[in-house]
Amino acid sequence: MKKVFGVLGGGSWGTALVKILSENCDKINWYVRNQENVDYINKFKSNSNYLNSVSLKINKINVSASIKDVTKNSEILVLAIPSPFLNSELKKIDNLIIDKHIFSALKGVVPDSHLVVSEHLNQKYGVPLSNIGIITGPCHAEEVALEKLSYLTVASQDAQIGQFVKKSLQTKFINSKFSEDSLGVEYAAMLKNIYALVAGVSNGLGYGDNFQSVLISNSVQEMKKFIKTIYKVKRDINGSEYLGDLLVTSYSSFSRNRTLGNMIGRGYTISSAISEMNMISEGYYATKNAYEIGLENKTKFKIIETAYEILYNGRSPKKCFKDLSEKLN
Repeated sequence: MKKVFGVLGGGSWGTALVKILSENCDKINWYVRNQENVDYINKFKSNSNYLNSVSLKINKINVSASIKDVTKNSEILVLAIPSPFLNSELKKIDNLIIDKHIFSALKGVVPDSHLVVSEHLNQKYGVPLSNIGIITGPCHAEEVALEKLSYLTVASQDAQIGQFVKKSLQTKFINSKFSEDSLGVEYAAMLKNIYALVAGVSNGLGYGDNFQSVLISNSVQEMKKFIKTIYKVKRDINGSEYLGDLLVTSYSSFSRNRTLGNMIGRGYTISSAISEMNMISEGYYATKNAYEIGLENKTKFKIIETAYEILYNGRSPKKCFKDLSEKLN
């Protein structure tokens, strides 16, 4: 099987995915929104704005500022556009994507609809769920840039195309595997951002390693309960696509969600923390979605509720964590 990939998104994760795919693919189409950045990449073989230490195999990469051209000339689309901007970009290609295989590398919800990406593509654009896959796992873009060993999971209802994508992502520094649990994997990727944000708040408040280990342990239990509530199927929550991704996001200095939480714990307002980071923290948007799912299912998720109280109801992080500490076990 030979199919052409089109990577949509010129950020750090988009750049990392292009680097990975160029190890195995002869041709990759890459949508980068800014023409100035396109010209820079073509001239200097690196992305001036993200992971600029990465030397790109530009002879294999067709970089374009036209999302329509990249979509038309690609059979498999990989979404790496930050979720707050995803819908506005999809509107430009809404008549081109229904028959494409689309793999989301996003780990959050689409703020416009409060849906995870696969549900958004299906419900808002009519893309069949069988054509939608997920790329996830404990894999920070910054470590990909350094070619440090990382792990990815490709999930899809279509095993044949899923296995092809999995093999395309396998390199000397990336171990990849395949899963059929598309929805479970996608929700795990969303939830781990919330738990990482909460872990960051605890660190900012001055809680120690002992408390944080209990917090993460409870987060794993809550993740398992949440995913089982929305999609009951046999799965091993200890797999790298679930627990592994949660751990790296909760503890790593590269984690945007942990960084945002840490700033909030140290006393920043929500708006000032988001503004100062100048990067998208998916956990902020995911919290509202997860909280509402809990209400719809009449199910309590104590850590998600703590995040919601801090982020959306303006409650004191200190008071919220005092309450939460009494509920953990």
